[in-house]
Amino acid sequence: MKKYKAIALLSGGLDSRLAVKMMLDQGIELEAVNFVTAFCTCTAKSSCKSEASKAAAEFGIPLKVLNATDEILTAVREPRHGFGRGLNPCLDCRISMFRRAGRRMRETGAGFIVTGEVWGERPMSQRPDAMRIIERESGLEGLIVRPLCAHLFEPSLPEREGWVDRGRMMAIAGRSRKPQMQLAAELGVYDYPCPAGGCLLCDRNFSARLRMLLAENPEPGIAEIQALKLGRLFISSSGSRIIIPRNEEETSRLEALARPGDIIMSADGFAGPTTLIKGAGDGDGSIEEAAALTARYGRAREEETVSISWRLAGAAEKTAESLQALPATGRRLAGTLERL
Repeated sequence: MKKYKAIALLSGGLDSRLAVKMMLDQGIELEAVNFVTAFCTCTAKSSCKSEASKAAAEFGIPLKVLNATDEILTAVREPRHGFGRGLNPCLDCRISMFRRAGRRMRETGAGFIVTGEVWGERPMSQRPDAMRIIERESGLEGLIVRPLCAHLFEPSLPEREGWVDRGRMMAIAGRSRKPQMQLAAELGVYDYPCPAGGCLLCDRNFSARLRMLLAENPEPGIAEIQALKLGRLFISSSGSRIIIPRNEEETSRLEALARPGDIIMSADGFAGPTTLIKGAGDGDGSIEEAAALTARYGRAREEETVSISWRLAGAAEKTAESLQALPATGRRLAGTLERL
């Protein structure tokens, strides 16, 4: 009996794990691909990549991790199919990912694509009409097998040709995960993460931050995008971005993400945030406003005046300059400056 090979889209979540397990149980040879982006809501300790790696190791299948940040930024700048509630071009994003999966399919000699998609589970990209658009525009018409909801679609080519057994697949629909959890128990799939991941582009606040960054720089680096996830973001009177971290972890990450020309500042003699300023110009007042905010959010917030030191990130000379700031002014600015 011939053994067929497929490429499985593996996020590491419950749905994709079930799809992989169902295909392996039918004797299909699988290679998994996992897409990572700068917009995942995962934490460093529980990332999509780590969950996918864990799942691939559990199932004993090879995994290829692909970065899709550039494709998503292109879609954000020019969305052919529009946005969701934020800056999320979900259809364009899925089309680009399926295209890359299709290229991997052809490179490896695989015959089709396997996904954990569920009819109607996601409002923008998993509507039946949207799923058909994605399939058509990715060049994969008839080549996508959806084990969890196959019976809600016309049979794919692998189903028609008998490469996979359609009778062993499901007709799951909707946003409830109870059918998948029941199926997981039946198939012996137990160690899966809670369905709490997502994309920051769906978040309106993050989307507003990204719009501002793209207006300044249409081709931002990954570090610039990563910095958007952190801290309280104030827009100075002159339009500079002032980022105040909320804890030690954010402070460390912002310091690591600082780029030449950014300004780094902190209070002298008091614990508190290490503030990052992006886009400050000579004499535009951003440094003074950032200093007041730094004083307001540190341990010196009850002092009358606080000495604040600042320096340019990446400068050959690390000599810091200092100025006096008023926490009271910082309290006023926190309520009057635009905050994203």
